[in-house]
Amino acid sequence: MAGRNGRTVRDLRRANRTAVLQRLYFDGPLSRFELGPATGLSSGSVSNVVADLVADGLVEEAGSVDSDGGRPRTLLRVAPLSGHMIGVDVGETRVRVELFDLTLTELARAQRPLEQQRYEVEVIVDHIRSGIAEVLAGAGLAPERLLGVGIGVPGIVEHTPDRGAVVHGQTIGWDAVPLETLLRAGSPLPDTVPYFIDNGAKTLGQAEMWFGAGRGARNALVVLFGSGVGACLVTPEVEHGRAVEWGHLTVRVRGRRCRCGALGCLEAYAGAESLLARWREEGGRVPGGTDEETALTAMLAAAYPADDSAPDPVALAVLEETAEYLGAGLSDLINLFQPERILMGGWAGLQLGSRFLPAVHRHALSYALRHPAEKVTIELGRLGPDAVTVGAAILPLADFFARGGRRPDPDPQSPPPAWHTALQERTPR
Repeated sequence: MAGRNGRTVRDLRRANRTAVLQRLYFDGPLSRFELGPATGLSSGSVSNVVADLVADGLVEEAGSVDSDGGRPRTLLRVAPLSGHMIGVDVGETRVRVELFDLTLTELARAQRPLEQQRYEVEVIVDHIRSGIAEVLAGAGLAPERLLGVGIGVPGIVEHTPDRGAVVHGQTIGWDAVPLETLLRAGSPLPDTVPYFIDNGAKTLGQAEMWFGAGRGARNALVVLFGSGVGACLVTPEVEHGRAVEWGHLTVRVRGRRCRCGALGCLEAYAGAESLLARWREEGGRVPGGTDEETALTAMLAAAYPADDSAPDPVALAVLEETAEYLGAGLSDLINLFQPERILMGGWAGLQLGSRFLPAVHRHALSYALRHPAEKVTIELGRLGPDAVTVGAAILPLADFFARGGRRPDPDPQSPPPAWHTALQERTPR
């Protein structure tokens, strides 16, 4: 039965369960008494919802705390083993697959390096499938117990009614790849386990906003700096985050050829792939037969030697120029979106780290308009190399919250809120 606002009793019950679950998840353990003001629900509603969640095995007791002159109050928390998610990062040097419990504690991981074949579609699909099977076997978890699999990929992701998630990855040679359909064919998972596929910069941004350096910010940009560069914008209007193809902003007319095919893209100057190529072109001693991460480590060691030896002037000059290009690119984001925080993540961003960031910050402020530049902070992300997999695992977790802690409903006539609705409603403090 629907009320005046069109919401049914089922909708109200689900919303109440979602409110309690999210408060316990982000702020718990909490007592029933504390849950009332935290959720805006009456004490009776809190008691009923908590009883349902305890009966479903989603909430458990977590000790007690003294009250003012009365009996101790029982503390409640989300039960960690009441749900499991898999996060997948289709990265630039490897495919990383991680299994998490409901509190995003890692239970198992698998990695597949990307070498000569790199982004060949069937290779990537096989890596994801085998990685999922490996982490499930490693943890001894039955596939049907998963809440879902989240996957962060390079490129633009389009969600279609007939083919599911379709990936447009121009820089990696993917032209409308029906990734979800391909994963379903021969999948180690039952059809009841959903896939959630989105842009990798967006999943990185979501992880930092929920659990990392973005907590508490309403306007933020999270930058992924790896072989290429990308960004995720989070504002009150797009709280679930929106991927921004920042790496293909033109920074130099008739400039270097980008791997997307265009001329003068930021990625052609600021991505790790182009950074190493420019070092090589200038006569730098790039280690042969190594992957990008190892080569970048060698470049940093040459530019910033740990001992008293002189730095490699070529490596240092290329890094300093890259810092200016990145700073100029960030200034465009500052002028366009006026964020309060910019966070830098990605494997290359983390490698370059604090040694590189001050120069990027200095250049960003020098190119940006003074008023928005004075209000922004620029810092490194806090979640390390696993941020994309954590963010990918948040996608099924958010869907679980949106359903009030219930698994996907097989009835297509009554679909609950989509996962991005729960991302919008998140309010971690």
